[in-house]
Amino acid sequence: MDHAETAGEAGTVPSPTTGSLPRGRLVLLYLVMLVTAAGNTAMQSVMPSIGTALHVQDFWISLAYTWSALLWMTCAPMWARRSDRRGRKAMMAIGLTGFIASFSLCGLTLYFGLNGMLGGVATLLAFALCRSLYGLFGSAAPPAVQAYVASRTSRAERTQALSLISSSFGLGTVLGPALAPMLILPALGLVSPFLAFALIAVVVLVALRLRLPDDTPAFAGRGEVMAAPFSANSNSGRRDASADSDPEPGHSTLPPPITDVAKLSWFDQRLRPWLVAGLIGGHAQAAVMGIVGFLVLDRLGLRGDPTAGAGPTGLVLMAGAMATLLAQWGIIPLFHMGPRASCLSGMVLAAIGVALLSVAQDLHGITLGIALSSMGFGLFRPGFTAGASLSVSRAEQGQSAGIVASTNGAAYIVAPAIGVWLYGHSPVVGFTVIELLCAAVLVLGWRGMADDDALMKPR
Repeated sequence: MDHAETAGEAGTVPSPTTGSLPRGRLVLLYLVMLVTAAGNTAMQSVMPSIGTALHVQDFWISLAYTWSALLWMTCAPMWARRSDRRGRKAMMAIGLTGFIASFSLCGLTLYFGLNGMLGGVATLLAFALCRSLYGLFGSAAPPAVQAYVASRTSRAERTQALSLISSSFGLGTVLGPALAPMLILPALGLVSPFLAFALIAVVVLVALRLRLPDDTPAFAGRGEVMAAPFSANSNSGRRDASADSDPEPGHSTLPPPITDVAKLSWFDQRLRPWLVAGLIGGHAQAAVMGIVGFLVLDRLGLRGDPTAGAGPTGLVLMAGAMATLLAQWGIIPLFHMGPRASCLSGMVLAAIGVALLSVAQDLHGITLGIALSSMGFGLFRPGFTAGASLSVSRAEQGQSAGIVASTNGAAYIVAPAIGVWLYGHSPVVGFTVIELLCAAVLVLGWRGMADDDALMKPR
């Protein structure tokens, strides 16, 4: 850590041997992740209603996210490597700027479409183009936040700080759909949440520029994958897979320079079972999230009044997000679940929730189905993320994080659109395919994933 920078921050003079990350910086990093997560889930809650108002088929609404997801998958590892060389703060600023530009332009485009200034097809094409800015530039922020925290905290504090930052995603997915209906203003209509979250992100960007010190890192960020508030990663009594190479601040030994770390392959045998599970299970989750908004409109008979669908859809998504938080903040640490156990048990629970969702006919049943499936995916995703992290050395953590982020993005390239297309043709077929994806994760995971004891064993 640059102690001169830290001492220069008003009111904060940490000990030069603790590696403490000042609370003000943690708050800023938390807000960077929170505003993007909340904005994206708010968008999910209103897009089905917007598509119905534009008289655009559900499939095309879901397909509009494809290009952005493809860009995210491609760019996330690139930004992760770039943050090691150009500074984390600069990459966070790029990510927030991409989010602001994307949401502002998406909102403006949809406003033109809803008010008859653009046709439905033209509106959707312009929306997809504006949305791609988020996949291209917004993907710079998460790897930079993780690297900033990992490289500026001591080993004793690192996991707690990373878990705190990662929880911003969960909280954001609760706040987004909860706030979206409240942010709909008469003058702007359904596009109001887009502009509201863009303005909030502007405030966060200004605070980031003014309050977070510049950094020019010479070494890769150390630490575990941020998106895993996971018992295997947060047990202070367990040594990391390569903890012996991670000295406390104040010691002379440093991790290997970035240029000396071999490039980590997507097909690395250590990562392969976890990446395959993450890709297949991610497709199942993405398909469910793509369907749910349209299912609410259909099952509650709200196709004729799409504006009225934003509230119930937001409620359902909020219930799912709260169930995800319960899994990650409650169930995993309470039962000390390892990566393999979390992945497999999560898939079982997700399959049960999807089965219930497929037959639910009222708001209560839909909410319960989404809550159960989201709880299952909430167990699965940290398991897959932590399994990938624990399978590689500490020097490879940055690359592993980039590959995991890219895998998460890959699931949203075609799965939402295909899920909605199958659901539109036959709900039975659509939900059956999702159940088969869950079953595939169970079979492949049971055969290929390393045992939890082996993963957590000191090396």
